[in-house]
Amino acid sequence: MPGALLTDLYELNMAASYLRRGMRADATFSLYVRTLPPERGFLVAAGLEPCLEFLESFSFTEEDLAWLEGHGFDRVVLEAFRELRFTGQVWAIPEGRIVRADEPLLEVTAPLPQAQLAETLLLNQITLHTTVASKAARYRLAAGDADLVDFAFRRTHGVDAAMAVARAAAIVGFAATSNVEAARRYGLTAAGTMAHSYVEAFDTEAEAFLAFAEDFPQRATFLVDTYDTLEGVRAAIETIRRLHLSDGLGVRLDSGDLDRLSREARRLLDEAGLGQVRIFASGGLDELRVEELSRAGVPIDAYGIGTQMGVSADAPFVDSVYKLTEYGGRAVLKLSADKATTPGRKQVFRSHEGDVIGLRNEDLAGERLLVPVMERGARVGPTDAIGNMRERFEADLAALPEGAKRLVRAEPLDARHSAALASLAAETREDARTRAGLPANDVDG
Repeated sequence: MPGALLTDLYELNMAASYLRRGMRADATFSLYVRTLPPERGFLVAAGLEPCLEFLESFSFTEEDLAWLEGHGFDRVVLEAFRELRFTGQVWAIPEGRIVRADEPLLEVTAPLPQAQLAETLLLNQITLHTTVASKAARYRLAAGDADLVDFAFRRTHGVDAAMAVARAAAIVGFAATSNVEAARRYGLTAAGTMAHSYVEAFDTEAEAFLAFAEDFPQRATFLVDTYDTLEGVRAAIETIRRLHLSDGLGVRLDSGDLDRLSREARRLLDEAGLGQVRIFASGGLDELRVEELSRAGVPIDAYGIGTQMGVSADAPFVDSVYKLTEYGGRAVLKLSADKATTPGRKQVFRSHEGDVIGLRNEDLAGERLLVPVMERGARVGPTDAIGNMRERFEADLAALPEGAKRLVRAEPLDARHSAALASLAAETREDARTRAGLPANDVDG
């Protein structure tokens, strides 16, 4: 897992200053997304697991401390860093849950220096995983009954992102991934076919198909569009007949008019008595194109999804923030224009009437989404399984209004604030204005 120096310098500056001044009282920080990206009706919470791994193992190595000593941190601070471990608690919405803007995805309560130093890595992980899971969920909505396979590895922004994409896609129901290491690490199904270069390396397409099927008779999917797509389908049919293949068969369409070509390919396969051969489509597909094909009733059994999902092309980030809401038992907030925050430790209450963001100690109707996942720096329970995350996602998705699930002109659902939270916010705003020497109830300029 990442080390303590995978952070922004200003986090170290602040933590050092806190430690020097003995500011070690408990602080609560809330991590949430301010607003949804365009055309998003919801987000999918993801990325909690790597956050917990980071917090459990947090420490400064001797190499870290030596580097810091050469960059302006004195021995008093370095000794404090040497002893620093995460000893706090984390409440979080479990991965796979569907969430709305402004709802805390997680809240950290720990001695102020510890909670401050957690910020950068937690934001990094939650932002990446939630962004990609939310994009992948749109493909799940678009594809209907067709399977989806993660093909994004080669186009993601680095290896860590590729692993996050494979994991996030699995959470929202992708059937497999081309990423072999992700399949091994997360217990996913690995899937792959062949490239055009494989076909081109042989004298003929038929020779390439025959060689591949001889080597992988139980999982032969033929890439049929290297030269002429329908002739490629015919070559695949001939190979299947010649080797008497029956299981795990497919043809892959990677270009052209997928509507027309999939129908023609299905016709050729069915006429050959090969109704069991699946049609797999790929080629830079975004979710709107997948939805269009699905609604047209094309005979495509599975889609390979790469670049557009792997970088969340239309919305490559979410506006995530990590804000102090309480320190030393005192509720705090910021008054900045367009970036004001709400105070206190929170809970999200979900019922058929919608979501309400309230205070942690409130007793409101509905399911409580935030649950304790760390206490005293250690996990509360075992590592969550991706299968559990997928079940949570599917249940939440089924309960969403149709407007929120639309890929175009989505109707995002808002979360309301409880009366108690609104009251605390009003009180804390007045307190903050007093501390800042501002007139009461004045409009911040």
